[in-house]
Amino acid sequence: MSGTRVNSFFLGNSSGVSFSIILSPRDAETGKLQLANCSGSKRAGDWNLDVTPGVNISKVTVSLSRTLELCLPNATECCPSPLCMLETLQVLACRGSVVLAQLLIQAEIFANSSFAGNVSENATIIPNQAFKPLGSCPCNLTAGACDVRCCCDLECTPDLQQLFSGSCFTGVFGGDVNPPFDQLCSSQSMEYTPEWFPFLCVQSSLDNTPFLGYFYHGSTSTPKMPSFKIPLQTSPGKPFTGYREGDPIITEEDEYFTVPQQSLAGQCVGNAPVAYLHNFDVQCLTSLESYKEGLPHDVRINTGTADFIQQNVVYRAVTDRGKFITESENLLAAEVLCQNVTFAEHYKFIWKDKNIEQVNVTVFLGSLCDGEILTQRFTVEFLSSNTTNGEELFENPGYQVGKPVKAANLNASDPLGSLNIWQPAGRGLCASADYRPVLFGVDSYSGCILEVDISEDCSLLRGNVTEKLNALIQATHIGKRDNSSYSDLNDWVEIIRLDPFSSNVSTGGIKGICPDIPANLNIHIIFAKVGAVQGIPQQQILAVQISYSTVLWQFQCGLGCKNTLSLLPITASVQFVEVPAQPPLPVTRYHKIYAEFDCNQNEVCWPQLLYPLTRFYTGEPYSQCLAKGLFLAFLVSLAAIMSNPWFSKLWNR
Repeated sequence: MSGTRVNSFFLGNSSGVSFSIILSPRDAETGKLQLANCSGSKRAGDWNLDVTPGVNISKVTVSLSRTLELCLPNATECCPSPLCMLETLQVLACRGSVVLAQLLIQAEIFANSSFAGNVSENATIIPNQAFKPLGSCPCNLTAGACDVRCCCDLECTPDLQQLFSGSCFTGVFGGDVNPPFDQLCSSQSMEYTPEWFPFLCVQSSLDNTPFLGYFYHGSTSTPKMPSFKIPLQTSPGKPFTGYREGDPIITEEDEYFTVPQQSLAGQCVGNAPVAYLHNFDVQCLTSLESYKEGLPHDVRINTGTADFIQQNVVYRAVTDRGKFITESENLLAAEVLCQNVTFAEHYKFIWKDKNIEQVNVTVFLGSLCDGEILTQRFTVEFLSSNTTNGEELFENPGYQVGKPVKAANLNASDPLGSLNIWQPAGRGLCASADYRPVLFGVDSYSGCILEVDISEDCSLLRGNVTEKLNALIQATHIGKRDNSSYSDLNDWVEIIRLDPFSSNVSTGGIKGICPDIPANLNIHIIFAKVGAVQGIPQQQILAVQISYSTVLWQFQCGLGCKNTLSLLPITASVQFVEVPAQPPLPVTRYHKIYAEFDCNQNEVCWPQLLYPLTRFYTGEPYSQCLAKGLFLAFLVSLAAIMSNPWFSKLWNR
């Protein structure tokens, strides 16, 4: 210890246990510790021992009761030298005359001093850490004192190092700042060395290792910061070959055109590139303190043929701030700082083939004040130049993975429909759950929790659960393609609904048990690849089936059964099943027989029975294979001869 107080703990029941402290238990002649003696007291010299009992643990405190001031002329009870105390203490815990535990303390305490000299203003010169480490002993944390278990600390005397010589810190923290690496020819460590060591090894000095120093001297290259600049494709007569689906859109400055988007972790990334023909609609939370402006709207965009077009920007004012402000703190009007910021940005790219013909941007501006949380919205939509009556007719009419499945209610005056699954929030209750659309090609599974009373009628419960599940499917038909027209019935497939199974089992009036609850909604979407447009597969939905899975709901009793409400989880799953665009040809009898001898379809390959006897087999020398083959043929011939009836007659004669 290097301070005036040190704490330790005694684990176990301290009832009937006496604690004592002994000063200088080391023998002056031999230097060995004296035998433990339980006849001590809680005071030894200038040291006091305090014990705070607890439940199965007691706090033991050793403290110094004298001052640590340097002696002035004709002064007493002070420190005559800077090293004020150098003593060895031993704390004992005894029950009767039996020693239960002991603690050895080496006290090296320096006198308190104040600096009265001049402070140098010379800056500390930090050496190049590539060749010389900044600290050769990282575990030396205390100036002017010995750090326990730090064997490289030069302030530790040999007597102190004997106390922890077997428990020194290892590795870089313990002072081994430049260890020999495994690939060094002189290294004796075989933990991570490869199989070819030491046939191939590195011959180098320890001043030039992966831990310290440079492997190659000479010019050094500065690290390049990652940027969104990419070189344009150059070819004679045509500087740029156009965009393909998924390619990032390029600006006039050869940089990516970026719009804030959500990452895989759910956070918004402000400098995310916009991908060609990829629509998105994201919401980002921000405040006035963390608000940042996006890419300027005067940036010109590369059309795909090395031409550049200007964005058509329309600015509008937000009329209803309540749709964007989700949280507000109560601040005095005199203290509120407000700023005009962007609430929403809607981008519409008009495209044709591999080129962008026009970019329309609508920006909604509003006032954001300090203490408010703003929900910004950013949308990007790609519209084909071939449009009629506001309906987009893509050159690739098929579905693309990740785009919403188009639904319609053709039996109503308003044909617009929806196919959704749950997006729970908060406690996950169905009452507060939101909806999100079903995305093509993305298998999904979601659900929510419904609170059910113990006295709930089973028929009403089935109807309530069915109503919750049917609310997800506000449609009668699903579009075969992404550009299905509401006026053409051939562009849609009717949803096949399978009613939930009901066994009509009566519970006999027992409360808290309801059978045949349709708690699981299963949506199966069958699709096929019916072609390709510019190398992009054209996928089409062939059929949609909706079924229910029933469960037995039983009231779950909590502690004491004081709660009359139980939780019923209801789920919805979406599964996409790909089938061939055309039914496969029926297998003929010839193909069935041929399949039995096809080596690619069977584990036993009869046509290759004699393969080891050919020159193509290299597993063994050809002479050995031929000898084994002839011996096997001899055994087969012998077995055939001996199994013949005339051989048995000849043998009997």
